[in-house]
Amino acid sequence: MHEFRNGTPAGSLPVVWRKSRRSNPNGNCVEVAALPTGEIAMRNSRHPEGPALVYTRAEITAFVLGAKDGEFDDMIV
Repeated sequence: MHEFRNGTPAGSLPVVWRKSRRSNPNGNCVEVAALPTGEIAMRNSRHPEGPALVYTRAEITAFVLGAKDGEFDDMIV
């Protein structure tokens, strides 16, 4: 099985990227993709070939649940 690491060029990952429908049309978005290993990759849509960040399912779950609970509301305008 292949191991994916933080900093891997996002364009070289064997995935389909997706972004929120709330993203703006200027391309200022974060995109995510499920890796074959079950981890989640994240990239900056303005730099699709740039480095990807790789998170475990547990890390993504903690972040999404925290966001749903409002823990990061102070970070938005």
